[in-house]
Amino acid sequence: MTVGAAGADEASGAPADAGPPPPVRGVHHVGMSVASLDAAVAFWQQFLGRPPRFRGRLSRPYLGQSVGYPGVVIDAALVDLPGGGLLELLDYQVDARVANPEATANPGNVHLCLEVDDADAVWRRAVAAGARPVNPSGPVTVDAGPNAGARAAYLRVHDGISLELLQPAPR
Repeated sequence: MTVGAAGADEASGAPADAGPPPPVRGVHHVGMSVASLDAAVAFWQQFLGRPPRFRGRLSRPYLGQSVGYPGVVIDAALVDLPGGGLLELLDYQVDARVANPEATANPGNVHLCLEVDDADAVWRRAVAAGARPVNPSGPVTVDAGPNAGARAAYLRVHDGISLELLQPAPR
């Protein structure tokens, strides 16, 4: 390790005395800001075949402090994802909301990738639930890289949010 003038490891930028990173146990939830909670819940309920575990209005002072909108009110729903974790759907009740451009290449664009057993069948189910396929022909076979042999598809769900379906390569 080479320590620079500011007392940081020049290779990583971490403070020289940082020690080991604190433990991270895993992903708790993926949050999505939505224009219409009803539309978002309708998609996920039809697609996953399960209702939200929670749906309600959030407005406690901690929330505004945490998200940077003092006094905010958010209509929210929590949906259990297959395999664990939650999908948090958030309909912020604030003025002047602007939709993000949906293009996957835009900086800040995030996608949710779900591992599936049958990419074609799950793709058809997503489209039937209202998703718009990026490739109208359906999933493609990954021909190189760490997922070579897998089947994958991107779709746009409510609010232009990107959903990826990934069927791992046969072992």
